Amino acid sequence: MEVFEWIRLIAGGALVICGLIIFLIELYGIFHLDYALNRMHAAAMGDTLGISFSLVGLMIFSGLNFTTLKMMLIVIFLWFASPVSSHLLAALEVTTNENLKEHCQVYEDLKDLEKELKDEKDKERTGEKEV
Repeated sequence: MEVFEWIRLIAGGALVICGLIIFLIELYGIFHLDYALNRMHAAAMGDTLGISFSLVGLMIFSGLNFTTLKMMLIVIFLWFASPVSSHLLAALEVTTNENLKEHCQVYEDLKDLEKELKDEKDKERTGEKEV
C-alpha cells in the first residue's frame, strides 16, 4: 500500500503544481496584454484550466470519498460557467465599445466578410497562375 500512496502523492502534487503554473501564465497574460478582450481571454482560459488541474490534484490527494464528489461537481460547474460568463462579457464589450475598430476588424454584415474572403481567394488564384 505504501507504493500506492507515493503514486497518489506524486500525481496529485504534479497536477496541483501544473495548476499553479497555469495560474502564473494567466497572471502574465492579464497584466501584459493590451486590449480588454485579450486580457479576458487569458483570464477565462487560465481560470478554467488552472482550477481544473488544481482540483483534480486535490481529488487525487483526498481519495475516493464524498469530498472528491463535491470537487468533481465544482470542476464540472466551472467548465460550464466560466466560458459562458466570459462569452457574455466579451459580447458586452463588443456591443458597448465605441473604439472597437481601432483594436480589431469589425464586419457590419456577413456579406462584407464573404466578399473580402472571395477577393483574397481570387488574388491567390491569380498569383498561382502567374508563377
